[in-house]
Amino acid sequence: MNRIFRALINYFIKGVLVVVPIGAAIFLIVWIVASVDKSLNLSDLILTDAKTGKPIYIPGLGILTVIVVIMIAGVVVTYLITEPIYKWFSRLFHRLPLFNFVYSSVKDLTEAFVGDEKKFNEPVLVTMDEFGLKRIGFVTHKDLNVLGLPDDVAVYFPFSYSFTGQLVILPAIRVKPIDKSASEMMKFVVSGGVSHLV
Repeated sequence: MNRIFRALINYFIKGVLVVVPIGAAIFLIVWIVASVDKSLNLSDLILTDAKTGKPIYIPGLGILTVIVVIMIAGVVVTYLITEPIYKWFSRLFHRLPLFNFVYSSVKDLTEAFVGDEKKFNEPVLVTMDEFGLKRIGFVTHKDLNVLGLPDDVAVYFPFSYSFTGQLVILPAIRVKPIDKSASEMMKFVVSGGVSHLV
């Protein structure tokens, strides 16, 4: 009886290791997509049922609207907006205090991951103290002359199991490049070091 109970516990634990990550990933993706779709879906404001007069909700229309708007914006920016127009809009946004703060923060964060000048693409190993404590981070700025720190670099340290992190300024000689991809190292750090490195 004891052996059967241990076998059942073992099967349960192995099942948890398979089901929980898959279930959590699916739940999170579905929740994000459903939230975006619900908040941006305008079908219930535009369409009404002719018989009942009630609004008609079309699932997925909000996500489709976002995708179409982003694609149109990409085409417009690529082919129609010239550099002077882009700079004019940038100057206009910088004059609006609250909007400028939110816009520039979101723009910088977006460009850090998907722009032409990705910021988290240089993983490094940093010696933190004289005892050899090391942390994995990502160099975000190599030239800090504007701050009067010519020999220092800015390194971003993401927190494990979180989408937040900490920016640290430290001497460049304490920073050692890692010969791995940025996405692999980000996954390694965010997972608390439990994801496998290839």
